[in-house]
Amino acid sequence: MMILIADSGSTKTDWALLHQPYPSAKCELLHSFQTQGITPVHQTGAQIRQVLEQEMVPQLSKFPRARLADTQLLEGSLLTKIHVFFYGSGCTPAHVPMMVQMLSELFSPQNVDVQSDLMAAARALCQHEAGIGCILGTGANSCLFDGEQIVQNTPALGYILGDEGSGSVLGRMFMNAIFKNPDYADIRDAYLHDQRLTQADIIRKVYSEPMGNRFLASTSLYIEQHLDHPLLRQLVIDNFRAFFRANLNPYRRKDLPVGVVGSMAFHYREQLEEAARLEGYTLGNILKSPMEGLITYHS
Repeated sequence: MMILIADSGSTKTDWALLHQPYPSAKCELLHSFQTQGITPVHQTGAQIRQVLEQEMVPQLSKFPRARLADTQLLEGSLLTKIHVFFYGSGCTPAHVPMMVQMLSELFSPQNVDVQSDLMAAARALCQHEAGIGCILGTGANSCLFDGEQIVQNTPALGYILGDEGSGSVLGRMFMNAIFKNPDYADIRDAYLHDQRLTQADIIRKVYSEPMGNRFLASTSLYIEQHLDHPLLRQLVIDNFRAFFRANLNPYRRKDLPVGVVGSMAFHYREQLEEAARLEGYTLGNILKSPMEGLITYHS
């Protein structure tokens, strides 16, 4: 059997083509590659079809077919024999049918499975065991996973109403602190000088320019470089503690491990561990991206 896994965001899609010679065998990674991001919330069917046909399909022809033990897989149409597991941001219940349709134009419909990025996180982090799966990147999300399905999800609500623990909210907390808290005056002056920004520039980027959440999240790069400052280190811990309180406490399952995927968890692991300890949680797997865990899951 051949398996194609996709982990897609708005910027890029990571693909991994696997070969499993028989059901109980370990999967072999044949080929990995990237295409531009695919998000059915923001793209039309025609745009998605173009990415699949012009970027994804040509890449599939590059894997070393001679390494396959089961030569029958090479007979007929290769695409119809591939089982596709597509995980993507924007793959909400309302948009899954369109994504399934686009993939079914290339692959056999019965071999296509489309899931959300949250399911990707849950499967990659928890595998087939119960646990709490989280995404902490530019945005944030979480779920209670029973080993098969997502059984509970605290609404993330976005960076204005929610997204505690995310890079966007850390940026929002940082901006609020440097302009309102006198203790941050030196940090403010150093940041504005280093980034060549003014207060007016920041207000414009957040409120008038597109993707204000991404601008706020970009401050995480500066904060990470200055974690030796106790105020900034505490800011990161406070952001993570707010995430545990607002998003994980409703599950009432402090007995389960908390797995986290995303850049915030990967780069601020020490502060995340401290926040988890203070809030009474035990961390499980921490991954920068879910692909490695998804390959294991589907093996």
